[in-house]
Amino acid sequence: MAEPDRALPPLREVIRRYELGARKALGQNFLLDLNLTRRIAREAAPLADAGIIEIGPGPGGLTRALLLEGARHVTAIERDRRCIAALEELAAAFPGRLDVVEGDALEIDPRDLMPEPRKIVANLPYNIATALLLRWLPTIGAYESLTLMFQKEVAQRLAAAPRSRDYGRLSVMVQWCCQVRALFDIPPQAFVPPPKVTSTLVQLLPRAAPLAPCRFRDLERVVAAAFGQRRKMLRQSLRSLGVDVEALLAATGIAATARAEELGVEQFCALARAFGG
Repeated sequence: MAEPDRALPPLREVIRRYELGARKALGQNFLLDLNLTRRIAREAAPLADAGIIEIGPGPGGLTRALLLEGARHVTAIERDRRCIAALEELAAAFPGRLDVVEGDALEIDPRDLMPEPRKIVANLPYNIATALLLRWLPTIGAYESLTLMFQKEVAQRLAAAPRSRDYGRLSVMVQWCCQVRALFDIPPQAFVPPPKVTSTLVQLLPRAAPLAPCRFRDLERVVAAAFGQRRKMLRQSLRSLGVDVEALLAATGIAATARAEELGVEQFCALARAFGG
């Protein structure tokens, strides 16, 4: 594929021309270093064997990197209307390979944008990153991979093991249906404007089958109850489920005195199966 990088204006010029100052309310922190964005794109490779969905492209730094690294087609979802013209200019430089969808990613099902196979690659807006991921989890098998930027503390929660400080609801739900790979950190100064936190690129690889059988909704309810009072023993924290907690724990062989952070994903699945009946 042709690489029209010499014809593309520098991102700083695009930002100046279209007056695209980052807006805190939209969680915007732009990556302008093309070497870095191309590294991110390469982590999601191969890019030519699946459609790519990008969330919050802003002025298009990662978007152009994906296209330059060989993505056959990118669909970018952008809420900020100011960015649309800049992205359409980029689409013109890569005819037929970039579609721009103006809208709120929280209200759009990415599966509706393109057929399988598909991948998500995104520098997610910090203020909606976790909400987006939780929204995608029930249908995570619809994607070959998700290569996503998070605040480092969120990335640590995704990959956390039982009995660790970061282990919690997000850890269980994500690890149940995905393999989690933390790829590399990105310092604040790489962004414009610099955030107050370090970021981490994470790749989620959906499992062919969940780690252990149970219904998503049952697991979600059990995990939310258990970690809702994580300092308490399960015989107390699980009462919000409205069932006979002692019988539930006895059915799974889990000690009533255990705490949520001590259970592995498979044990939570056993609780979810017993809870769901």
